[in-house]
Amino acid sequence: MELDGRVVVVTGGTRGVGAGIARSFLAAGADVVVCARRPPDEEVAADGRRAAFSPVDLRDPAAVHDFFDAVAGRHGRLDCLVNNAGGTPYRLLGEGEAQRHARVVELNLLAPMTTSLAAYPWLREARGSVVMIGSVSGTRPSPGTAAYGAAKAGLENLARSMAVEWAPDVRVNSLVLGMVRTELAHLHYGDEAGIASVGATVPLGRLAEPSDVGEAAVFLASDRAAYVSGASLLVHGGGERPAFLDAATVNKES
Repeated sequence: MELDGRVVVVTGGTRGVGAGIARSFLAAGADVVVCARRPPDEEVAADGRRAAFSPVDLRDPAAVHDFFDAVAGRHGRLDCLVNNAGGTPYRLLGEGEAQRHARVVELNLLAPMTTSLAAYPWLREARGSVVMIGSVSGTRPSPGTAAYGAAKAGLENLARSMAVEWAPDVRVNSLVLGMVRTELAHLHYGDEAGIASVGATVPLGRLAEPSDVGEAAVFLASDRAAYVSGASLLVHGGGERPAFLDAATVNKES
């Protein structure tokens, strides 16, 4: 298969988008290690192959370094790091102290920097790649998740700078995600009717599936993307229809 013999780490790979990414890499033949603070509720597997799990707090630099040393020691190499771990509760800026918002930035920006730096020696040796999992929240206003949006904006810029500093040994790219249907989608969009209504606002008519993200990540990690670095690939189904088109009174059928 396309990634036979490659070793991939997916942070936050035990559920949701991360698990979908891990399954796509497994299906492509890679050996996959997923990490999170807690073990998955069910095994992450695809095509009869299973991802290994290691517990780690990505906000602890010493633990992160130990984790990557252990991965390289066990597998002998590291070819790709997917910085997927992240997220945020809904919280308006005025409803939380700066320290609470700073924790969101720590998880979504500082932790990917920590993991990338820890993985760098092994990625350089393998001439591997980093895939950052960004968000459209980093490119548009994000009321209720402002710290998250700011962190994702910083993550995309960090990836571009890393791509320049680490070339030609390590490629660094970003996937900029729109809305994804996961097992937690109901917390964001409501029941099935709500999810369908939200999906209808996307030009392609649905929310992304985790596998859609996974296939894009596999592409960026593969030899097919050998000349792609410092890029941001939009995985958002065409984005959002501009609100003014529906608000305008011209060009309407009478």
